[in-house]
Amino acid sequence: MLRRIGVPVLAILAFLALWEALVWWNGWPNYVMASPSDLPAAYGRFWELFLLGGWQTLWRTVAGLAIAVVVGTLLGMVMGFSRVARDALYPLLVGFNAVPKATLVPVVSLLFIGQHDFNTVLMAFLISFFPIAVSVGIGLSTLEPEYRDILRALGASRVTIFRKIALPKTLPEFFGALKVAVTLAFIGTNLVEIVSPHGKGLGALFQSGATNGDYPLMFAVLIALAALGIVLYYAVVTLERTFAGWAEREAT
Repeated sequence: MLRRIGVPVLAILAFLALWEALVWWNGWPNYVMASPSDLPAAYGRFWELFLLGGWQTLWRTVAGLAIAVVVGTLLGMVMGFSRVARDALYPLLVGFNAVPKATLVPVVSLLFIGQHDFNTVLMAFLISFFPIAVSVGIGLSTLEPEYRDILRALGASRVTIFRKIALPKTLPEFFGALKVAVTLAFIGTNLVEIVSPHGKGLGALFQSGATNGDYPLMFAVLIALAALGIVLYYAVVTLERTFAGWAEREAT
């Protein structure tokens, strides 16, 4: 437990120290590059906006991620159990994922004018469901046919095969993809908050700092976003250790 907490904390402190030293070494003023020592003042001045914007960004991100988990898992199951569906859906998913999501923000904003919360949640979903669908599809498609044949010979239904064999086998790949999807969901949320500003979330606070040339505020928002991402990442890690801890033990 001490190692799991101490090592990440020391790594973060080392990063902040290197950042501070880099700014000091180059003599950059805070209107060129803010340093970690500039950030506490920004948090102190705008703490209410950080709390409000952080909550707005967080719940929209979690909502989009939750929808991505449901839709991505269902798509992955379809692709995993059907070769025809896999051949049909993979090119569509890859092509859609190759489209820069920043270009979709104006389209979504025009389609759903004024639906700021919906647009933000939708973009978080659109940018994060792909790795979940692919990981579940690959995990199920690589399921050893011998297991299925044995269970079918014993009279097991498809639901039983999925629950007893397929689902446990897919969990490590699922949680690995979920860790990636967490960061992608934050990117989707902030794209809408910045590109299509509606005065809500940390993205709007970042845009306000950029408009006013307040670099310490901008970097403070970036660090706040990183902190939220880390919190959500470790929430996924906790779930992984609860439901798929056996995979980690086998790896060690």
